[in-house]
Amino acid sequence: MYLGALFIADTVFSIGSVRETARRLSLSASTVSGALRRLETDLAMKLVERASGELATLLASAKVEKGLQPILAGMRALSALTKEPPAPEDYAQWAARLPLKIATIERFLEVADQGSINRAARRLRLGQPQLSLQIANLEDLFGCRLFERQAQGSMLTEAGREVHAILAGIAEAWDEMKATSDERFQRVARAVRIGSIIPTGSESWVARSLASLVARWNISGNRNMLSLMLMTADDLREALRSGRIDVAIVDSVFGLDAFDHMELLATDMVAIAPPGSTEQTVAALVDNHPLCVPSPRTGIGNAAMAFGYDSGDRRRFRGRDITSADSLPVIVDLVANHGYVSFLGRVSATPIADKVRIVDPDEVLPLSYYLAHNGRKASVDACRLIRQAVRELVGEAEIAERISI
Repeated sequence: MYLGALFIADTVFSIGSVRETARRLSLSASTVSGALRRLETDLAMKLVERASGELATLLASAKVEKGLQPILAGMRALSALTKEPPAPEDYAQWAARLPLKIATIERFLEVADQGSINRAARRLRLGQPQLSLQIANLEDLFGCRLFERQAQGSMLTEAGREVHAILAGIAEAWDEMKATSDERFQRVARAVRIGSIIPTGSESWVARSLASLVARWNISGNRNMLSLMLMTADDLREALRSGRIDVAIVDSVFGLDAFDHMELLATDMVAIAPPGSTEQTVAALVDNHPLCVPSPRTGIGNAAMAFGYDSGDRRRFRGRDITSADSLPVIVDLVANHGYVSFLGRVSATPIADKVRIVDPDEVLPLSYYLAHNGRKASVDACRLIRQAVRELVGEAEIAERISI
């Protein structure tokens, strides 16, 4: 990690824009984005995200920005000691391009502690010529000798002691930031991160299966922690690809080819209608009620839209204002209390039959749920417990057993 990259990242946090930071520092936008990515990688946390083309800093960035301040103060102190100190109006440009690495600082401090380049090189497992070259480059930056070479080793010069005090403060501040990220990384590495489609409510098979998983997992004494997240099918696939989750319960097989996956539960799609409705067919319900369905980013939403548009005798869907919502509890409430009609898998609709009216379509519309994982042993263990929980909650007849873990 370069000190210049830390200065760039702090500027982005202050301004809130990659492009404006690039403009002010006379850098390319890709250089600024690269500095942010390097910091996120080193600290093992997400600091910014893009939403509608705008850069949004996350809560974690405020803590990181605070942690950077001692480092930035050290950089300003260093600037006054360099061979060619920048003018005040040029400081930001200089700081953003400072090529001094944290690793070089740590090696300089090791030489000072050991009192010998040779001893420091052995401890750092570096070649002595390589370490000598780095010290020489550092001395060139400050335009003076930082070490006095003596028969018994290398001793700091007066200038070296002044630089040492500043660099030690920078290294300490960076170590504090990294210590927190290392602990976080260890927690993440031990965790099994499970993503699931959003359940219809606490009584749904998804929610009950996940609750059963947590209970069984803790009883089994598994040393890996569990982390549960709820997302749409598209988000789950992307999270699997990026490694943000290890296991996914999805309502569509699309995009799972790159992962170990299996059919978890086979059911069919039904319409859910207001409890006081009297229409006997899905067509009549669609004619007489507003519609609210999950977006096509979900498997059930995609299936519902296909049901509505793919067939000529379903043209009544065309031209309708269809509300899209990816919160299944909200959809259920709209149906139960506000006169809307929607579609769910039968296995999800049955537990809420006391809240809504279930209407079968004229033809069976198969719908399956799938389980995908990244192959880790802990992920396989979690999948096995999920399948066991679903089998007990829903019943053997509805569980797809064609593929076993």
